[in-house]
Amino acid sequence: MKLREFILTLVALVGMMPCVAENYPYRSDVLWVTVPDHADWLYKTGENATVDVQLFKYGVPVDNVTLDYAIGGDMMPADTKGSTTLKNGKAKVSLGTMKTPGFRDCVLTADVDGVKYTHHVKVGFSPEKIEPYTNMPADFDQFWSKNLEELKKVPLKYTMTPSPQYTTDKMDCWLVNLTTTSQGQSIYGYLFIPKDAKPGSCPIVLCPPGAGIKTIKEPLRHRYYGENGCIRFELEIHGLNPEMTDEQFKEISKAFSGRENGYLQNGLDNKDNYYMKRVYLGLVRAIDFLTTLPEWDGKNIAMQGGSQGGALAIVAAGLDPRVTACVANHPALSDMAGYKANRAGGYPHFFRMDGMDTPEKLNTMAYYDVVNFARKVKCPVYMTWGYNDNTCPPTTSYAVYNVITAPKEALITPINEHWTSEATERGHLTWIQNHLK
Repeated sequence: MKLREFILTLVALVGMMPCVAENYPYRSDVLWVTVPDHADWLYKTGENATVDVQLFKYGVPVDNVTLDYAIGGDMMPADTKGSTTLKNGKAKVSLGTMKTPGFRDCVLTADVDGVKYTHHVKVGFSPEKIEPYTNMPADFDQFWSKNLEELKKVPLKYTMTPSPQYTTDKMDCWLVNLTTTSQGQSIYGYLFIPKDAKPGSCPIVLCPPGAGIKTIKEPLRHRYYGENGCIRFELEIHGLNPEMTDEQFKEISKAFSGRENGYLQNGLDNKDNYYMKRVYLGLVRAIDFLTTLPEWDGKNIAMQGGSQGGALAIVAAGLDPRVTACVANHPALSDMAGYKANRAGGYPHFFRMDGMDTPEKLNTMAYYDVVNFARKVKCPVYMTWGYNDNTCPPTTSYAVYNVITAPKEALITPINEHWTSEATERGHLTWIQNHLK
């Protein structure tokens, strides 16, 4: 892509971005444009990277303003700091190089008319050679096989309640409550089935949620799955009725989703008691339920999700051979111990919390790390991630992607932080449809 076309594309993207977790503040007077001297933002180890920086206010180039920069490894402290001057809105910044595969992050700051504005850009150095720090425990398969056998002893029990508020002229919706453990714990989900679907006609798409204790947001956001012939199950993982009020969810989240006492830390000292064990097994139980539906085509079961949902999509594909296709956006829980190698580790960034770097916790992490499930996946995989993501850093997405030996494809969107566009989301359905058996 030519430079002018690239810049115009960035400007167009800014106009379409909503206001959450994205590269540019919504309706901001200021626009940053950062263009690495390699169009794909990628370099070989040992190559030097340079970024052209442009800064506009009201669309007018900012002139004679100091640009401060701080450069370091992905999610690591800066090792290089300096400043230069924007002339007619432009400056060049050298990011240096890396001797080992990974990413460098350049944080840019400028004071414009008394207001401080910040932006950042990450570039990669031979990221296709990134290897995870996390190793697979010797008894990984035995551990999960034992737990799957225990799950089979739990009777399949569920309720289905019609949800007319999410039913359309093309699909019906039910709120499902599904028991997942012998202690009676459960999960909820909105189930969408095409209207008048014939028996044995519909592929399944199971969508696990992003992180947090929250309701199932916008159940109709992906209505095009159900309206294009798929059974779709929008899942939550905590056993909380998604039809509770927002205030109720906020109260529960405050009590059980803090940084130091959140569910992702719950039981991390012991792999048998870790909170996410029942979540991972709940994915298999959801597939058990979905495959009893008479409308299922008997062949196709796709996983699709982003962030924590992307992690759970890969986990399910690694745990359950019934999964036939997997789509994952910037998966969380990936190479979580990567910080031990002085580089980015995966969300929830345990090593930025006190008391997490213990032998017991490290041991448990390995049994639940996405890289180890990625090693087990046999079905086709489609992954997408951005380089500017600080929630699920690109280092960790590559650590997952690089160990997948199944057929795989990647959509790389360098400028993206922790988000995907509607066009990318719709492309997931197209990819799944193209991989139906």
